[in-house]
Amino acid sequence: MASVTTSICLIRHGETTWNRAGLWQGHADPELTETGLLQARRLAELFAVEQAVRPWNRIFASDLLRARATALQIAEALDLPLAVDPRLRELDVGRWSGLTRAEIAALDEATLRAFESGAPGVRPGGGETRIEIRERSHAFVCELARRHAGERVLVVTHLGVIRALVPGARPQNADRIELCAEEIAARPIDRAQRPEEGPL
Repeated sequence: MASVTTSICLIRHGETTWNRAGLWQGHADPELTETGLLQARRLAELFAVEQAVRPWNRIFASDLLRARATALQIAEALDLPLAVDPRLRELDVGRWSGLTRAEIAALDEATLRAFESGAPGVRPGGGETRIEIRERSHAFVCELARRHAGERVLVVTHLGVIRALVPGARPQNADRIELCAEEIAARPIDRAQRPEEGPL
């Protein structure tokens, strides 16, 4: 019996006002810029072309505005209902949210240095560890593979979630990464230290 493959396409939301200003976002809810909205519309057009050849079955998004606004453009173009899931939120950076890297360094240089070294147990700004974002994003993909086996699923999320699932990924705003949900679900949760830039 052939194995069932669930295709998942991870999409980073479009550009936000805070992306443009170089502010760390975390669980904050800034809006898309005009460029971000244009990026979302262009993605929607591309997926609509694909839909005619190889359909996507459903679309999920983080419940944060920047991801929902990006996903809504795609969902409407594909005539799919949009489901939101808080497990797809960006890494919570606590009191660092709304600050530039320079401001964070002035406030808490030792913790910033430890965080950027990739130490998985560090809480940026008193927020969430990398282990925690890896656990919740992995749980989402495991559930997806179980409940929607064999389907093609779009997931609009954030840089932190994409890096949690795809180590070393460097997607820009509105970039996409396609992979197999079952392969991610079968992997143990990554508890390794690996250097990364902070979330924007």
